[in-house]
Amino acid sequence: MSKSVLRKKYKAMRNELTIQQLDDFSIAIANNLLKLPIWEKRYYHLFLTIAEQKEIDTEFILNILAGKDKDIILSKSDFEDSSMTHFLLTDTTKIRKNAYNIPEPVDGIEVPSTKIDVVFVPLLAYDSNGNRIGYGKGFYDRFLAECKENVIKIGLSFFPPEETLLTVDSTDIGLDFCVTPEQVFEF
Repeated sequence: MSKSVLRKKYKAMRNELTIQQLDDFSIAIANNLLKLPIWEKRYYHLFLTIAEQKEIDTEFILNILAGKDKDIILSKSDFEDSSMTHFLLTDTTKIRKNAYNIPEPVDGIEVPSTKIDVVFVPLLAYDSNGNRIGYGKGFYDRFLAECKENVIKIGLSFFPPEETLLTVDSTDIGLDFCVTPEQVFEF
């Protein structure tokens, strides 16, 4: 299947989920994250949920990170050059939705990509080799290419991997793990 067909398939699958399922699955994903060997790290990049897209509710992960006293990094997207600027989440960080309903920090203490240890990666689909399909703009592939070589890349998905391998481009960056409500996949 082409990337565009898979995007439509997984958006439709997410749209079929009830609010209760979204909550239950998001909590299960957050709990499964606790099984990963990542908790000695310092800087964790987290995406904030686009509720209109029925994405995983990352509030549960945010609470785990805050409870473990980790430095949480949020990004602001620039749609003119498809780049992201990363900011440290503090008590004074103001969050505002952009034109695409993505909650983002307005400004703050900027953190370079090379400092980030763990990135929680949004996705629509992924395969058993850790290849992922996002929304198609390449924001995360560009961002991950800027990170240090040993950054840990963790996908979050409501669904198991695609049975057939995804077509990958030379700019696509794979995952190290993908966490679902049922299990953790390691690649």
